[in-house]
Amino acid sequence: MRLALAQIDPTVGDLAGNRALILDRLERAKAAGADLAVFPELAVTGYPPEDLLLRPGFVRAAEESLEQIAGAVHGIVAIVGAPHADGGRLYNVAAICADGEVKEHVRKQLLPNYGVFDEVRYFTPGTDAAPIEVGETKVGVTVCEDMWQPGPPASELTRLGARLLINISASPFHIGKDRTREEMFRARARDNKTSVVFCNTVGGQDELLFDGHSCVIDERGEVIARAPGFEEALLIVDLDAPGPIAPFADELEQMRQALVLGLQDYARKNGFEQVVVGVSGGIDSAVVAALAVQALGPQSVHCVSMPSRFSSEATRADARRLATDLDAGFQEIEIESVFETYLAVLGPIFAGREPDLTEENLQARIRGTLLMALSNKFGWLLVATGNKSELSVGYATLYGDMAGGFALLKDVYKTDVFRLARHLGTIPQSIIDRAPSAELRADQLDEDSLPPYPALDQVLEAYVEEDRSLEELSADGFDPDVVERAVAMIDRAEYKRRQAPPGVRLRPKAFGRDRRTPITNHWRS
Repeated sequence: MRLALAQIDPTVGDLAGNRALILDRLERAKAAGADLAVFPELAVTGYPPEDLLLRPGFVRAAEESLEQIAGAVHGIVAIVGAPHADGGRLYNVAAICADGEVKEHVRKQLLPNYGVFDEVRYFTPGTDAAPIEVGETKVGVTVCEDMWQPGPPASELTRLGARLLINISASPFHIGKDRTREEMFRARARDNKTSVVFCNTVGGQDELLFDGHSCVIDERGEVIARAPGFEEALLIVDLDAPGPIAPFADELEQMRQALVLGLQDYARKNGFEQVVVGVSGGIDSAVVAALAVQALGPQSVHCVSMPSRFSSEATRADARRLATDLDAGFQEIEIESVFETYLAVLGPIFAGREPDLTEENLQARIRGTLLMALSNKFGWLLVATGNKSELSVGYATLYGDMAGGFALLKDVYKTDVFRLARHLGTIPQSIIDRAPSAELRADQLDEDSLPPYPALDQVLEAYVEEDRSLEELSADGFDPDVVERAVAMIDRAEYKRRQAPPGVRLRPKAFGRDRRTPITNHWRS
């Protein structure tokens, strides 16, 4: 049997666009002599459609689109992910298309309802499993979660004679997911003594990023073909012969690829051709600008420096140099006169009070206002530059540096920002070497307000992602002072995180999608 795995990048709700994408790959699969073309989970609608699935008109339109796709299936069998309504219930299905029609709907049985998944809200689980026949081969078809657990439905399908297990999926990326996921499928192949085909979607959808890495595994658990990560691909594989095996990238390169694709798809799918980045001469904005250039090209990236009385000549020069090195657009807008006006207006009200965080935040909010004005006037997407370390502890200004439509580094710890900066190779060394500073007061350094980032990030990872308690962290040898300071700041900052823009999810416990903590919350561990 010759297979065609169509690793595509659909857009949620774009039924016509997704249909065109599917039909194009279908024709290419036929031209390659494929017997079976496999498309990802919910390829017709894009994944996840979320509450669009609660709209009957949307579901009807999706089923009509599937019928049009099926009408073009001749001389080949196609497996296409779609929603399907039946008897007042909605199912997540793999539609088996052949001879110009939908022959069968294979219903997803195991509905994930954890982390980023909320499928129980929309779908009814299927119950029956039976192989389909493609030529002379019995094929067991499953949908995503159906093969993440050992046993049925995969084991039931093989018991009923399936010699090939196919899994259509929309499996979101986080660092390391590609390897652990493939190892799981290798175990399923060995468990069931049958070949396994995994077809994954690729691309960005809001915070979620799908990495592709579709693959074919033989009955011994050996990978015989693998599509590349973070790009569309049509993987043609003969089951009796090895196919191309694209290598996995290392962690830093995967992080780069994920961030580039996430920004690229968020901008493209939401109608933005150009972005604006506030560059301070610091490392966060430098990394964001460099990634934006990789995602959209230098002609689509506008760097804006907004120095104040506290901005050093070194950071101002580095902001200019960064834009020059990246070949991106550059503008410098002085904010001193605006800041003076704010101080004059507020002076009578603030009389008798010493300057404090209020005046620091005013500068950040002036910058946020100016950047949003540029976004509004020119239709540029404002990409915020804050990282996960800052967002965790609230070291960010609402309506200031948190302003924007997309927060690219939202799930990237500060220590990883430094690693990325070195990996990118386009960031001036002076920016990498400089001690981090917001430059909102004289001689300010981040470590005046925060523990050192290496120590802080270790605590953040344990508390935010592993849900370890303050007592456990202290017992594990973490510095008790760092733990107490960090945990208190994290717990106080939830209201800020609720108002942050979306950003690429890189870790299993990202803010917004995965970690959902009440704002009004008196629990302290």
